[in-house]
Amino acid sequence: MKIKRKITAIFLLLASFSTFPETSPTTLILLGTAGGPLPRAHRAQSSQALIVNGQPYIIDAGDGLTRRIVQAGINFTKVNQIFITHLHNDHMAGLAPFLDTSWQYSRRKPINVFGPIGTSLTVKGAIQYMSVDAEIRGDSEGKTIKLEDVFVGNDIKDGVIFKDENVKVTAIQNDHYHFSPEFSKKHQSFSYRFDTKDKCFVFSGDTGPSSNLEKLATGCDVLVAEVGKVEDVVALQEKNGTWNMKTEDEKKSWTRHMVEEHMTPEQVAHIAQKSGIKVLIFSHLLPSSDANDTYQRFKEEAAKSFNGQILIGNDLMRY
Repeated sequence: MKIKRKITAIFLLLASFSTFPETSPTTLILLGTAGGPLPRAHRAQSSQALIVNGQPYIIDAGDGLTRRIVQAGINFTKVNQIFITHLHNDHMAGLAPFLDTSWQYSRRKPINVFGPIGTSLTVKGAIQYMSVDAEIRGDSEGKTIKLEDVFVGNDIKDGVIFKDENVKVTAIQNDHYHFSPEFSKKHQSFSYRFDTKDKCFVFSGDTGPSSNLEKLATGCDVLVAEVGKVEDVVALQEKNGTWNMKTEDEKKSWTRHMVEEHMTPEQVAHIAQKSGIKVLIFSHLLPSSDANDTYQRFKEEAAKSFNGQILIGNDLMRY
């Protein structure tokens, strides 16, 4: 156990000194691979970086985002776009600290944050969160840049939401919030497709089995998908005592959400196979009762339905 932790620490230290070559080909870096709000010792919360022609694009911003960006050797001052799949905290809790750090290092070009209904309000909340710090630094350091001038929240709809010389980003609403038609209109969850000149990447975000996700992923190269099993999470909650703290109604509602609005390895594999995906990467790994779970069993289960390459994500893994 101690040796494994030392190896992990050495790996992270070496990664923190690395720099991402400007001439590298398109590269995907998993910044955080933990699913759910539970803090994890060796996994930051959900976040990915897609580097195209040296330009980083961030998908989701869970807790630990800023540290992982630096450990990955990415120049954080070059981040201009952040894409949030949905507004659960394990996908956006690292947003405010990252924006604050960017502002403190003389950010002048706006960072656009794209996401579902409520994203612009979330960015305004992040600005409010940083306002006292900004006032102190303005008075003591003479900073004149206004937070609201460099941080912009954008509530999106289905379709092409962003395009530049490197990528075209298409969003489609998935099935993470389909309790009812009314609920999914008020609270949205998106999957994203990034088309570059030679590759295509799809990020599922959190979702149950979704025909929209299957449609979005059709003909794409790489699918980065959430995955987990409700029985694993229940076992953990039984172990730490939180399961018995829930009422019966809470258990019923929580279980329904986990079963209907997340995906098992088999369900992800089915979508990947039907979509023609070449490489399936499991991330947003839901917790289990094993703190050092490698999730290799997910790969074995998915291989029964998917013929392509399957990878189990770890923080700072590059593809």
